[in-house]
Amino acid sequence: MNRSERKIVLITGARSGIGRACAEALVAQGHHVFGTSRTPPSETSGFTFLPMDVNDTDSVEAGVQSVLEETGRLDVVINNAGFGYGGSVEDTSVAEAQAQFETNVFGPMRVCKAVLPTMREQGSGLIVNVSSIGGLMGLPYQGLYSASKFALEGLTASLRMEVQNLGVNVVLLEPGDIHTAFTANRRHTAGSQTSPVYQAGYATALSKIESDERNGASAEVVGAALVRIVNLHAPRPRYVVGPFYEKLAVIASRLLPSRLFEKLLMSNYGL
Repeated sequence: MNRSERKIVLITGARSGIGRACAEALVAQGHHVFGTSRTPPSETSGFTFLPMDVNDTDSVEAGVQSVLEETGRLDVVINNAGFGYGGSVEDTSVAEAQAQFETNVFGPMRVCKAVLPTMREQGSGLIVNVSSIGGLMGLPYQGLYSASKFALEGLTASLRMEVQNLGVNVVLLEPGDIHTAFTANRRHTAGSQTSPVYQAGYATALSKIESDERNGASAEVVGAALVRIVNLHAPRPRYVVGPFYEKLAVIASRLLPSRLFEKLLMSNYGL
């Protein structure tokens, strides 16, 4: 890869899982990658690590500024940092819902606001917001996670139209079930631990959710998809990443009658 093809890349949530796999895949292609996390990993497999908390505007701006001071430009930004709450909607407190949106929606928004002035001045740039298949269909007992990803989908679609004529591309990357530490790191709403109404249903659904994730595709599959997106001159608005049956479920959610799809989804989760 020659110097003109080498891109300066910033990836949030690069400590492990999808973010780390994306960072390593892009490093292998010869790109200059900066990965972020609130706490540093023990080693970074060839990319530069920066501390950044996407929940903190000052932290985001400082991290972006440090990249620009070192490189003078920023070509690709991947908003990957995020987490998931499990539990019924009724058993989710407003504070828990706010925390979910703070990281999964306002975090990417902070990063976008921090990098867009530079990308607009360059007249070029690519922003990839990592959503989820859960942002395309409501998932039982993952209501606030799905809601946050639905919100990210809408924000991304709007932003894409706003900056197209400024030379900036904005893309959604929508993974299905991926085998990462996301499963072990899932937070459970306080109410879900004691709910007499939803506890049994949550346990049944959670067992299926975690089994699907443990048996899901490797994070490297998402990294490979990201490499393809970065190499495209005009990427599509969205890319679903996962096995055929998950891509089929996305299509089915759009084509089947709503009640039929809902019954199929509930049956999949044992409800």
